[in-house]
Amino acid sequence: MQNYSDCFQKVKKKCFNFISAQETKKEKFKNKEKMIKDFLIPICFWIFKHKPKNKTYIIGLAGGQGTGKTTISSLIKLILSYYFKLNVFKVSIDDFYKTRKERLKLSKTKHPLLLTRGVPGTHDIDMMNKLFSNIKKTKFRTMLIPKFDKSIDDRYNKKFWYKIKKKPDILILEGWCVGAKPEKENTLYTPINKLEKNLDSKNKWRFHVNNQLKNKYAKLFNQMHSLLYLKAKNFNVLKRWRIKQEKKLQLKNKNKKNNKIMNNLEVLNFMMTYQRITQNMFKIAPKHSSIIIDLNDRHQIKRVKFNNA
Repeated sequence: MQNYSDCFQKVKKKCFNFISAQETKKEKFKNKEKMIKDFLIPICFWIFKHKPKNKTYIIGLAGGQGTGKTTISSLIKLILSYYFKLNVFKVSIDDFYKTRKERLKLSKTKHPLLLTRGVPGTHDIDMMNKLFSNIKKTKFRTMLIPKFDKSIDDRYNKKFWYKIKKKPDILILEGWCVGAKPEKENTLYTPINKLEKNLDSKNKWRFHVNNQLKNKYAKLFNQMHSLLYLKAKNFNVLKRWRIKQEKKLQLKNKNKKNNKIMNNLEVLNFMMTYQRITQNMFKIAPKHSSIIIDLNDRHQIKRVKFNNA
């Protein structure tokens, strides 16, 4: 029998310290012991079992906005690193957003909505492919990976970027649209919210985003060995969680000048750009995910399902 209890005893202090650093006075994690012991540790044992020898195991971790992808992936990294002694590199697809200058150019040449970060087409896919290509080589080359600052809606200065010096045993790519599949074209014509209706009346943005998923993103995501999917109940729950997330970002960056922190209305408008793909993932992602992590309305893991994928 796999020794989950031994693992928990060895990692609980580090996990609890990490969780404490994420909490605010008003927002406290509940049932953190159960989350780690009953759900995250078994996931880590599954990953360890499926990891091939002498190759980097590429894991995608997806979930709608505000589902806790960063927290969950950080805890998984911590357990894999500390208990299983694996070299884990974790990065968000958000860190690969194109610069504000590049998105401004896209907004003028393709569609105005592409200035808004988030949807497929606003990430630097070439850079992600270089990362995947590098970790597959026998001789790994040190490389810099960008870091994105959401409070200014642009990349950090290069001196703050991630530096990967050694080939990782595990690479975790987390993000809201990681593993997303394109829709059938006939479903794109009907707008699903007022943003699509008013700002994409000719469907040009929707088709551009969908084509990105069909081509460049499909080739990238096909290189992943497994996908973990954080499944929320519905899109309305995500709205509530995403507003909370922005308020935390506001507290963290309250002394920063010229920040791009959004108010509640701006968050809801922003989420309309994500809605179509997120809702499609509700239906499709569980079918091609290796692990489905079901979340309840209180932002807690209620069940983990392991597929044969």
